[in-house]
Amino acid sequence: MWFQTSLRLSSRPRGFHLITEDVIAALPMLSDMRHGLLHVFIQHTSASLTINENADPTVREDFESHFNQMVPENAPYYRHTYEGSDDMPAHLKASLLGPSLTIPVSEGRLALGTWQGIYLCEHRDHGGARQLMLTLNGERQRWRPEQQTLDPYRRR
Repeated sequence: MWFQTSLRLSSRPRGFHLITEDVIAALPMLSDMRHGLLHVFIQHTSASLTINENADPTVREDFESHFNQMVPENAPYYRHTYEGSDDMPAHLKASLLGPSLTIPVSEGRLALGTWQGIYLCEHRDHGGARQLMLTLNGERQRWRPEQQTLDPYRRR
């Protein structure tokens, strides 16, 4: 089975944001999957995706602090500056983390580790809404009698 949908995420401030529940909510058929893969792709060049700790919010704060040190604003060698001082660093950060994730699906659930969550990495001060493409591929659960729909025209 293949399924594809888009997910529009509301505007978020610069930083690293957990979006696991948003992704799951956009996939009502996920619970029907026996096993498969979910591919998540962000359609932007100044935001990215990653998987990391979902429990302690200071991890996300440390990510933001580290990336701001690693890729500073206003570097004198940046030439692409006309969209703001946060734009070129946002492109670099997005390239370092990447635009997509592939997550295994097992028994109707994303097979993430206990402390893993999906992050939207917003690298702009005012990035706006973000668009994701979600592509789910896999095998549905085995048929069970309680899933049978009655067909009044079928011979008994």
